[in-house]
Amino acid sequence: HIYHLACPASPVSYKYDPVKTFLTSYQGTYNVLELARETRARVLFTSTSEVYGDPLEHPQKETYWGNVNPVGERSCYDEGKRVAETLSHDFSRTHGLDVRVVRIFNTYGPRMALDDGRVVSNFVSQAIRGEKLTVQGTGNQTRSFCYVSDMVDGLVEVMNAPAGAIEGPVNLGNPSEFTILELARIVLSSVTAAAGSNIEYVPLTSDDPRQRKPDILLATRKLNWAPKVALNDGIKPMIQDFKERIGATEKN
Repeated sequence: HIYHLACPASPVSYKYDPVKTFLTSYQGTYNVLELARETRARVLFTSTSEVYGDPLEHPQKETYWGNVNPVGERSCYDEGKRVAETLSHDFSRTHGLDVRVVRIFNTYGPRMALDDGRVVSNFVSQAIRGEKLTVQGTGNQTRSFCYVSDMVDGLVEVMNAPAGAIEGPVNLGNPSEFTILELARIVLSSVTAAAGSNIEYVPLTSDDPRQRKPDILLATRKLNWAPKVALNDGIKPMIQDFKERIGATEKN
């Protein structure tokens, strides 16, 4: 079994070297698939909800083909994952390789990089340091946040499913939907007693999706999988972990 999760996944990371990001998705996935073909290994490739782009369908089902800008700042990641999905399915059709493709929606939890650049880690770090939480745009864009243990359970379920149980990609994520402004207030209320008082609005980044929510009916029906950890519960161990590491960093 090969779990292929390799690729920078935060905007800060994948925009730093967009060519390398794209090649990680394409060339890296090709290398993994070639190794699997030689060894007859089963492969789980982690794609992303970003393949849906700025969706015109809500919530997003696996059958939706997406609305992606092929030449934008985010395209190295979005289109890189899309081409890697194509490559995975072509290897499956051409060589009979057992490849499972998972489209991961926003995931959070302890041990994320403090400077990760994604919205949950940004807000938690800023709140702990007493900084203003930077909300892009109006904050009305939505996301769905899945706790890391739920995501890991889902990946294992997909990998261990019988051959043919799922054909094509499968969404994994938490379908509970929040605006970015709601997330900011949840983080603030979990770190301090002044929810909503320390928010700064900044311009939107280019091609930022207006809404994101997975349809997980396929995973629920075929794998009996569904997330268990609510955002208000999952944010607490993440905050505690960040407090410990930020404190240690600032002391050093």
